Amino acid sequence: MRNSLRLLAALVCTPMTFWACDSYTPTDAHGGPALFDSTAQFDKNVKERNDVQIVSGTGDILPAVQQFRDLFGVGTPPNPNTAGDLGSGRREINWDGVPATFTNNDAFPGNFFNTTSPRGAVFTTDGFGFRISNQGYTELNPAYAGEFNTFSPFKLFIARGSTVINVQFFVAGTQTPAVVDGFGSVFEDVGRAHSTTIQYFDVDGNELLNIAAPRRSDVRGLSFLGAKFRSPVVASVRITAGDTPLSESTFDNVKGAGKKFDLVATDDFIYGEPHKIK
Repeated sequence: MRNSLRLLAALVCTPMTFWACDSYTPTDAHGGPALFDSTAQFDKNVKERNDVQIVSGTGDILPAVQQFRDLFGVGTPPNPNTAGDLGSGRREINWDGVPATFTNNDAFPGNFFNTTSPRGAVFTTDGFGFRISNQGYTELNPAYAGEFNTFSPFKLFIARGSTVINVQFFVAGTQTPAVVDGFGSVFEDVGRAHSTTIQYFDVDGNELLNIAAPRRSDVRGLSFLGAKFRSPVVASVRITAGDTPLSESTFDNVKGAGKKFDLVATDDFIYGEPHKIK
């Protein structure tokens, strides 16, 4: 069993990358996982091996997103949405091409991006479904007006009845399990430290990495988090988007009185070309 790396990275306004070891777990004075921010001694603590590069940003996240894209090929566009292993590069999902049939309702099928639009990603959740919105989820709850902005207009993606989105990779358009060399996501309205995470798993279900998205730093509320490994070793990821699911009766409360709730949506997913497991 490989040891887990638990790096919780936070960065405000500008992108950051660093190389981390996937078998080294720094600890704090109490023996628990050490938490790092952008002013901590990252180099001293994480440059044990060169296995994974993490990119994190908030505020104007475009530089961080582009930096992550370039890890799969500098200046190259995403691979086309066609079946098969295209050899190298990256796939992207921005939700905006999803038809009206699956928008503003709970009917979005988890295998849409492996069948209808082949990109090798299949989604599951421990909730009761998925929802894509082009109205910032105000059709679900009018109180969400202005809360969930987009990176690529105008659609966003959430799980329903849960904050967990599992992503399993396949050779695009097939039922052949696959691995990728990296995955990243845009998040909307991350308000609490460590409420929003991405976990990376190998083909045996062992956790390779667990990292947290930085909190929003401005009124637009966008954050980005991604990890790029040296080789294709990631068979699945688990996204935890906030600590409370969006619903008709839940409301964001990260600073007010009473119990705290952090509601978070997702936008673009970026990941390496899925390759058949060897």
